[in-house]
Amino acid sequence: MRILVHRKARRKLGPKTVERVKIPITKGDTVQVISGASKGKRARVLRVFPKTGRVTLEGLNLVKRHLRATNQNQQSGIVERPAPVHHSNVMLIDPKTGEPTRIRRKRDQDGTVERIAVKSGQSIARNR
Repeated sequence: MRILVHRKARRKLGPKTVERVKIPITKGDTVQVISGASKGKRARVLRVFPKTGRVTLEGLNLVKRHLRATNQNQQSGIVERPAPVHHSNVMLIDPKTGEPTRIRRKRDQDGTVERIAVKSGQSIARNR
């Protein structure tokens, strides 16, 4: 006779493997929001999250967080801070025309990868 085992008990537990997303946008780039509540606004990228495929923009997608004071010097209260946005909702700004553009990648002879704006064909410098 077979022992009854619940289906949930048979599943494998542990950390799931996370697929890293290749994001053409880096920290310090100027981007334009192409969809969502802040559509049309431009901002600077503060942080990139390659595991989730999201970027944090300066002054956009602000959310309120209730913070408790951890030290006696610190004051608790409600703080507004930027929340991450998915990278598909933003486009990099072309340095030549100032318009949002898609990006191509080109490998030089020395092996470095260069980002090129599709609209103007001009290379985009990495701002780190």
